[in-house]
Order: sequence, then C-alpha cells, then structure tokens
Amino acid sequence: MKVAIVGASGAVGQEFMRVLDEQNFPVTELVLFGSQRSAGRIFTFRGKDHVVKLLQHNDDFKDIDIAFVSMGAGPAKEYAETITKYGCIMIDNSSAFRMDDDVPLVVPEVNGDDAFNAPRNIIANPNCTTIIMVVALKPLDNISHIKNVQVATYQAASGAGLAAMDELALQHSEIATAKGETTVKHFQHQLAYNVIPHIDVFQDNDYTREEMKMVKETCKIMHSDIRVSATCVRVPVMRAHSEAVWIETERPISPDEARAALHLAPGVVVMDEPRSNTYPMPIHCTRQDPVYVGRIRRDTSSDNGLAFWCCGDQIKKGAALNAVQIAQYMLAHKK
Repeated sequence: MKVAIVGASGAVGQEFMRVLDEQNFPVTELVLFGSQRSAGRIFTFRGKDHVVKLLQHNDDFKDIDIAFVSMGAGPAKEYAETITKYGCIMIDNSSAFRMDDDVPLVVPEVNGDDAFNAPRNIIANPNCTTIIMVVALKPLDNISHIKNVQVATYQAASGAGLAAMDELALQHSEIATAKGETTVKHFQHQLAYNVIPHIDVFQDNDYTREEMKMVKETCKIMHSDIRVSATCVRVPVMRAHSEAVWIETERPISPDEARAALHLAPGVVVMDEPRSNTYPMPIHCTRQDPVYVGRIRRDTSSDNGLAFWCCGDQIKKGAALNAVQIAQYMLAHKK
C-alpha cells in the first residue's frame, strides 16, 4: 500500500514509522509530509531515507491509499479535503472530527466495524485516555452493561508533545542543579515533583475539554448510554498514562469474573497480584502495545461496583498504534 504520514516530525509521526515497521504493515511506498518548519528533514524507514514534503493544497495524495495524520485540529480540518478527495483514507489523530456524526471514532478492540462507515473517507482516532480506558471497559461491558464510570487519569508529559517532554526533563535538571526558577512554557505550572489537575482548557461546566472528551467519546465508541465523569491530571511521567477507574454495572461483576474476561480480551494484559506488589505502572507499559490492567476489586461504595487501575503507552496505543490497528482491521475484514 502507498502510505502517507502527515506530521512526520512530531512525536506521534515518529511513532507511526516505528509502529508500521514493528507491525510489518504492507507499505510499498511511504510519503512523509510536514509543515514549513519540518519540510526537507530526512527520516529513515526500513533502511531507506525519506525527505519530508511540504504539506500543500495540491494532488500529492492522488495515489495514496491511507494517510496517518497527526497535526492539530485546525490543520486537520484545513487539509482534510485535499487528503481525501481522490479516495485516500485519512486516519486522523486530532480532535477535529471525533464527534462528527459522519466520521467513525474507532478503537479496533471495541468497535472495529465502525471504520467501514466513513462516507467522508475520514476515520477519527480517539483521545489517548479514552482509548486506554475503553479497551479495558469493553470486556466488562460484555458481561454486564456498564451504567456509570468515574475515572481519574494520571497523564504523562508526552500528551502535550515532544517539547513538553523536553521541558519536564529540563525542569528536573534545573532543580537538581539549583538554578532557581524552573522553565514553564508547555504546562500551566511546574510539572517536575508536582501534579497538575488541569489538562486542556476549562469549559463552562468547570470540567476541562480533556475531561469532556472522555465523557463524549466513550459513549460514541461503545454505542452506549454509559455515563462518565472524569478528572484529568498531569503527572511527572514521560510517556505512559495511568487511570483509576470505578464502574457500576447492571448486575454485580466479581473481581474473579472480571479478571477472567480481561485475560481473554484482545489488547489487554492483566497484572493483578497485589500480595506480591504486582500491578501496572507506567514503567511497565512504556513502548509496549497492550493496555495493562490490575488492582481489580469490588467498589466498597456500590453494590454493583467494580474498581480497577490501568496503564497504557500514550504515544503508542494512545495514538500511533491504535491508528495503524484501524488500518489493519480494515485490511483483515475488508467488505
């Protein structure tokens, strides 16, 4: 397949190249696109150098089958017609189209078939925290319908981009060398040795846009009336997100029943031996494919409640890998 990566020089763009190679995706030709700032840069894929082309409104996508797109919502909207007008499938990592009725929002382990209903040739990749959570929710919802979800996220610096990751490292260095004030450009406050209960902008209801993404996207992906409440927190971890999740189901699900279902679920690894201090942590899932789930226990505040903890790599499963898996699902289940 002729494949494009749009936003090739960013953290997710670079991860796309690694994931395509790791997954042995059938790339016959790769074309890289970027902004004025990154055009001309050279990246190596499968032993061959590729020069980043300037993204323009022209016919560059005429013969491209799939474009993995990772740029802001604004540029995604601006270039969507250019990318898709000749039949190229645009798998978009931004928030630009996620809640559009005629754009499927897809996590292959949950709703892979939705990818085939894309009249605009656009498929949206969900928010990273939503992806990680719904992969764990789906096998439990299959046992008993989930009515309510409460989630607190512990989100890595990578969610704010490469420059934010560099800033976290810089802050630690500045603190270690006693340089005085730390550099703060990409977060609302110093992140090193701190947690920030604020990701994205606050909405009129005092939830942040990141939190409301989880609320709305979960319902769309799961085709459900599930009710979600989220608190999203930035933590001084480099690239893997963690989530504490409480669910209420129509009938009680025992922890053993939940573990059995999660053990069989695609894309899930259960790490749940609290007596031996075995549970998921960001250090386990960094650069790994699955969503890791542990601390599975009854919710003491609800007769039909269950609580668990999950972790996933934000750049990988939370972005690039999920997008590539969408393409793989479409190839494997071609209709």
